[in-house]
Amino acid sequence: MSDQQLEAIGSYVKSHLPQWLAEIAPEQRAPAVSDPVLLERIVRVEESLSHQRELMQQGFQAMENRFAEMRADTNARFEQVDKRFEQVDKRFEQIDKRFEQIDKRFEQVDKRFEEMRADMNTRFEEVRTDMNTRFQQVDKRFEDMRADMNGRFEEMHSSMDARFRTTNRMIVAFFALVTIVSAVVQVL
Repeated sequence: MSDQQLEAIGSYVKSHLPQWLAEIAPEQRAPAVSDPVLLERIVRVEESLSHQRELMQQGFQAMENRFAEMRADTNARFEQVDKRFEQVDKRFEQIDKRFEQIDKRFEQVDKRFEEMRADMNTRFEEVRTDMNTRFQQVDKRFEDMRADMNGRFEEMHSSMDARFRTTNRMIVAFFALVTIVSAVVQVL
């Protein structure tokens, strides 16, 4: 509750307190406090309660500041992850370009073989078979490399997802704790 709300409630109670006390039967009324020691203790308790309320408000403000810092930190981390994904995408684009260059080179080699086959059909038939086997091995290696890279990317992605889920659970738990503390403070 804000200070203004508390002051409004206090002034309302003060203005209606005599009327309420008059309605209560004399035997149920609380005795008037006339002991100066008791009055002094009451004042000290009220001051202590006021001080505790101020401390709680400072604590809530500190928590709010920490939440703001956490949000900023989380946003910065997400931006870093986005940059990493952009870098990975660029690397995949570079690999695709390399594959295109390799495909062009294979096409050129095939054209050369066609020209040579016309002249030396029997001799180069064995060479061509051997080269096709080697190209298949190279293709298999590239496919294996691509599969390995995809596996690593999926591992990295799964690991990052797990970290984000953990962070989200921690944030949800923290907000739940703040909600409970706020509810307890309001009840008090």
